[in-house]
Amino acid sequence: MKTATMLKTMVAAAFAFSAAAIPVTASAVDEDAAKALWKRNDCNKCHAKSRDKKGPSLKKMAKELKEKGTKESKEPVAVAIEQMTKGKKVKLLDSGKEEDHKVIDTKDAGEQKNLAEWILSH
Repeated sequence: MKTATMLKTMVAAAFAFSAAAIPVTASAVDEDAAKALWKRNDCNKCHAKSRDKKGPSLKKMAKELKEKGTKESKEPVAVAIEQMTKGKKVKLLDSGKEEDHKVIDTKDAGEQKNLAEWILSH
């Protein structure tokens, strides 16, 4: 009986140590950096936090990017980055006209990812 208890304790300890060794891959969004990039690129001219302007609100964008990612079997972050960096056509909500989406002014993958994650957090 003593051996079984010792074995359980050893297994629990081994599990705890192995779980602690797994690297944490989730990174926190740098909200200040994301907001600065957002502002520097005048994204707020077309997008607001909770209401539509020329473009959808942040809340609606986050939902749409997640849905598009699921539909296309892509990560929503990748979908958001593609939208920000490729200048794809978008339909303006206020006029119904189509125009090329503005391309953000950074080529830094970390900044792009941070902004995408910030948008998706809404």
